[in-house]
Amino acid sequence: MSQAYVVIEIYTGEGVKYDGKYLSEAILDHIRKLKAPARCVIFKGIGGCTESGEVSTQKIMDLSLNQPIKIEIVLPSAEADAIMADLQEMVSDGILGTRPLTVSSHRTQKRLFPPQTRVRDVMTPEPASVQTGEPADQVMKMLLSANFTGMPVVDTENRPVGVVSQSDLIYRAGMPVRLALMAQSDPERLKAVIQGLAGKITQDIMTRPAVTIQETDPLTHAVDTMLKNEVKRLPVVNEAGFLTGMLSRMDIFQTITREAPDWERMQNHRVHIANSQYVSEIMRRDTQTVAPETPVHEVLAIIDNNDIQRVAVVDPDSRLLGLISDRNLLSAFSDQAPGIWEVLSKRVPFSAKSKHTGKVREKLGAQPAKAVMKTDLITIGESAGIDEAISLMAQHRIKRLPVVDNEGIFKGMISRETLLKAGFSAMKGLMGNG
Repeated sequence: MSQAYVVIEIYTGEGVKYDGKYLSEAILDHIRKLKAPARCVIFKGIGGCTESGEVSTQKIMDLSLNQPIKIEIVLPSAEADAIMADLQEMVSDGILGTRPLTVSSHRTQKRLFPPQTRVRDVMTPEPASVQTGEPADQVMKMLLSANFTGMPVVDTENRPVGVVSQSDLIYRAGMPVRLALMAQSDPERLKAVIQGLAGKITQDIMTRPAVTIQETDPLTHAVDTMLKNEVKRLPVVNEAGFLTGMLSRMDIFQTITREAPDWERMQNHRVHIANSQYVSEIMRRDTQTVAPETPVHEVLAIIDNNDIQRVAVVDPDSRLLGLISDRNLLSAFSDQAPGIWEVLSKRVPFSAKSKHTGKVREKLGAQPAKAVMKTDLITIGESAGIDEAISLMAQHRIKRLPVVDNEGIFKGMISRETLLKAGFSAMKGLMGNG
């Protein structure tokens, strides 16, 4: 079935500018940022003339610096009026017009971000860093006040030699729980933990060597490096090997949210989008669930025994009611139930955990899960695209997203890692075919 499209044509010269940029480049950037179902092509002529009598030619003895340029933009008719209004302002020298085009089909491959995107376009520049001799307690203080959980370690010339992360602080420095829980602990406990880390320095606890990426590398290369090395962040270096930035999964997600086309808008114009991936294809289905009446001490045991941070609360029909995280439990009961901190601690031996679990059970009794669960949840439907899931995670800065069906039945969870893997595998397939 044919579709109503138009071709916008612009006849101008290569030297014409708009807002300090060459007009052809400005129009190309403008069309891209609109995220519209449009394609833009720029042609450069070998010769021509204008209404003012100016002549352009490729003859060596009469080489013009303003060769003729033709720009064509193909898009659905319904989108044309708004774009034409913008172009009327931009084209200060040239001819602007339209003609109808009968389109039999419009197909495109789905990419999460433009393949030409470079690491330097996405990275966080001038990141916080520490040197090899920095005391571990100072690193912990820096991370407690930051919105990230790891940072690069550099030598005296600002070259990355390692990365110190939350995991390093826990398993190599002796921090008992993750940073989010440390931030909620009482001041005396926090002070004691910080003092316990004071005798260690970053070079003794960091993960080495640093897995780095060049600032000029394609972003796809950076994602590949992250996945192959199972790391959440990469120090970015210049050609000389000096630290210039930091690239995290959240940086990539924010780029996808900002740069990805408006796929829903395209589908509304009957654009056939191939290679789409959906949340239902990548979610984890073996997520722990509990009933709303489950005693809180049992929830705590599930979180500890399975080394997870949260469980889902569901009704008898498996409808999602809420989530309970280790953070919810600590903030709700740490003062009332001595032993919760020790149960959550990674430093307490397994053999001693049962004693602390018993204290928690004795103190809390049968207090139910529904008393502490978080109910104002951000969820996503199982039929949603992974780009929508990435957008939600980036917007709300969350690491895991519950998946539900149309009736609110809990289906599973998706994480940043699974989204990155799925999205990148799709892009690799496209690049391999092209």
